[in-house]
Amino acid sequence: MRKLLLASVLALTTGVMAQQQAGGITPQMLQEIQKQNTPSVSDRALRNALAANSIDELAKNQDNAVALDTYFSVETKKQSITDQKSSGRCWMFSGLNVLRANFAKRTDSLTVSFSHDYLFFWDQLEKANLMLQGVIDTGKKPIDDQRVQFFFHHPLNDGGTFCGVADLAEKYGLVPYEVRPETYSANNTSRMSSIIKSKLREHGLELRRMVAAGKKAKDIEKRKTQMLGEIYHMLVITLGEPVREFTYAFKNKDGKAITEVKKYTPKSFYEETVGEALNGTFIMVMNDPRRDYYKTYEVEYDRHTYDGHNWKYLNLPMEDIEQMAIASLKDGRKLYSSYDVAKQLDRKRGYADTENFDYESLFGTTFNMTKADRISTFDSGSTHAMTLTAVDLAADGKPLKWKVENSWGGDWGQKGCLIMSARWFREYMFRLVVNKKYVSEKLLKAYEQQPVMVMPEDPLFQVDE
Repeated sequence: MRKLLLASVLALTTGVMAQQQAGGITPQMLQEIQKQNTPSVSDRALRNALAANSIDELAKNQDNAVALDTYFSVETKKQSITDQKSSGRCWMFSGLNVLRANFAKRTDSLTVSFSHDYLFFWDQLEKANLMLQGVIDTGKKPIDDQRVQFFFHHPLNDGGTFCGVADLAEKYGLVPYEVRPETYSANNTSRMSSIIKSKLREHGLELRRMVAAGKKAKDIEKRKTQMLGEIYHMLVITLGEPVREFTYAFKNKDGKAITEVKKYTPKSFYEETVGEALNGTFIMVMNDPRRDYYKTYEVEYDRHTYDGHNWKYLNLPMEDIEQMAIASLKDGRKLYSSYDVAKQLDRKRGYADTENFDYESLFGTTFNMTKADRISTFDSGSTHAMTLTAVDLAADGKPLKWKVENSWGGDWGQKGCLIMSARWFREYMFRLVVNKKYVSEKLLKAYEQQPVMVMPEDPLFQVDE
């Protein structure tokens, strides 16, 4: 009986000690926390208001809700607005927006809309191969190795960057939207992606076992090809068989066919509309205040095809990025760009500004992190690509505001576009793809230096969706 009583006392004492270990919320600490939070009359009013209203509605800064100035001193030609629907293909929509704008500028009167479904098919097949080959290449490492886990954690995704548009379009060509319109699974990718991810993980485990068993490389390659045949079949079921040949006549801006009907392959249509290899004509620049400026960085495994290009970028101050963007827009050329679009975004007005919402007054606190702080702590990073189309310049040539074509449909924001203040642009703009003709010799030379390799787990190197 005494032994039982002693055991009970020891267990109780051990439990109390465990609860009082350093770092936990003790009863005394909880009292101090609660002392700091005696509800005031205004707090009760806010709590009641938030019970029936969204935070953004109550935090909206009415002093900043004035009529928007929609004039832009430098603006490229308007084109139809696209809609990525429930998919993460913003990078593809923005990239193809740039390509069709370049075609319209070069031909003056002709227009074209490219098929996203067609290029997305090849994107998904290539990413499946990238995952499977990555699993083979790391097959001798333990399953909990960081790189092995990267492939199994991210076997497939919708997102990407302009590098993917360049690699995929050069390899597989392009087709018009009319020839391969969107399917349900292209517009709503989550279920298709989830099912294919499961299959890829299953295939990946089999390939690891083949590597562990010492199977010959040619046998592993043969099995991988069979696996990709299954993935190809799943993509055909959901996205449709890739177009191999078609007929097409180009239209003017009014939608009237003004060229004769010709027969094309996707590659010949690419040559007709793009006219050159994209890789080598552009550079990607980034504003990452955590790292040294005027240095080049490369993100390992951030590519769409196994034999394609990693995402390589030159890190620059915003002033340099702005000047390249202005030069391109003045010449009538739109640009691929990406942002942390959800921050301080007034969706109803289609306006992004750092003073749109006053969360500090609402919650009685401050938010003082710098752009570098936000990136380092995963609080901010590039999340969405849009097509930069216009800038409004002050008398001294400095930007006042910017405008992008978005891919959320024509009924959103400013007729499908988003206006951004200059101060918001500097805080939440991250990537820009610019033709080399608008880049100085000094910066081109900096871009060609040996890049510093960084890993895709870095908080800033998430794909655009």
